[in-house]
Amino acid sequence: MTLFVFGINHTTASVAVREQVTLAPQQTAQALRRLIAETAIAEAVILSTCNRMEVYGFIPDDAVGNPDPAFITAQWLTKFHQLSAVTLLQQHGYCYQQEHAVRHAIRVGSGLDSMVLGEAQILGQLKLAYAQSQQHMTVSGQLTRLFQHTFNAAKQIRNTTNIGANPVSVAFAAVRMARQIFTDLGQQKALLIGAGKTIELVGRHLHEAGLKQIIVANRTLNRAQELAFKIDATCVLLAQIPDQLPKVDIVISSTASQLPILGKGLVERALRQRRHQPMLMVDIAVPRDIEAEVNDLENVYLYTVDDLKDVVDNNIKARKQAADTAELIVNNQVDTFLSSLRALNAVDLIRAYRSKMERLRDTEVANSMHRLNQGEDAAKLLQMLGRNLTNKIIHLPTVQLRKSCVDEELENLRLIQQIFELEDLVP
Repeated sequence: MTLFVFGINHTTASVAVREQVTLAPQQTAQALRRLIAETAIAEAVILSTCNRMEVYGFIPDDAVGNPDPAFITAQWLTKFHQLSAVTLLQQHGYCYQQEHAVRHAIRVGSGLDSMVLGEAQILGQLKLAYAQSQQHMTVSGQLTRLFQHTFNAAKQIRNTTNIGANPVSVAFAAVRMARQIFTDLGQQKALLIGAGKTIELVGRHLHEAGLKQIIVANRTLNRAQELAFKIDATCVLLAQIPDQLPKVDIVISSTASQLPILGKGLVERALRQRRHQPMLMVDIAVPRDIEAEVNDLENVYLYTVDDLKDVVDNNIKARKQAADTAELIVNNQVDTFLSSLRALNAVDLIRAYRSKMERLRDTEVANSMHRLNQGEDAAKLLQMLGRNLTNKIIHLPTVQLRKSCVDEELENLRLIQQIFELEDLVP
């Protein structure tokens, strides 16, 4: 069997590349079904966030042609997203198999592989991705074991280290950027576009930083109202953004829209109405919510998730020591998982061995019972039954023992000696 993960993330590809393969929430079900139907992958979980797009998969041993996980996944993603060349994903992608895939899954779930070291949000995203695969029945034994172990390992790391101390996230980094540009956030006004968890974190951080004038814009008013209540903000629909944009100093956007929400022309008109007072715009969505050309405008400071990396780097230092401890836990958890898999393999082997011996027994007993019914002597039949069973049980081990002696295979000899508790005769 082959456990694997194939993906691209913030360390291997730019936003421009990542947004070509990101999945909108409404695409997940179709993607999972097609991935299983169109490839040799038997189980799959798809994780799609701002910073990564990953396919966790399982390919059974009996898959036709012994397929390469990296190639078939990259080829399938290219087809699904109608990209021009598979080389784009092969150039920017990574693929981990077996124990390396287990290690990667645990590191992702623990926030050790995140742009913001130790961020907690990724664990929830990973759990959601797994739940969606359960819903669409694209996971069973192998990936279920992997993800349950990953969740438990991530919990242990968070409970026993300071990896999650002093909350840091992309949302926090965006607010840190705002504080660097506007020294007194209490005098500014912010527009938050979207109403998901990331924007909720942004709103909470802004509110805690002293910014009192916050507007939440969302496609549906109900969700915007829920968020606005939590952070003491007002709310509007996306269609009202043109009216609100000239009034705000900070714009932070994170939606699942497949098309930009703010274009260069709209921002340019807002700047004229503001008499070109500066605006900070932070786009933490993938695909981007704000057209890249907005960055060409004067008095606009536009940052994407990639630009936040410098801000994030300053916070990583404080978590390095905790991360070192966490990596030791990861190593132990990988070993534990692999041991559990080997134990499962042993169970299958023992079951097969017992089944074979029971079939042999049943055959010999049935033969003896037939001969007994024919009137043969019971005592002689019992002796023959014992002799036949003994000969057939020891036949193959004897053949292997003789072969190991001839070939001087000392390890095999020691193993046979240990299994059958024989005298120590092997030099």
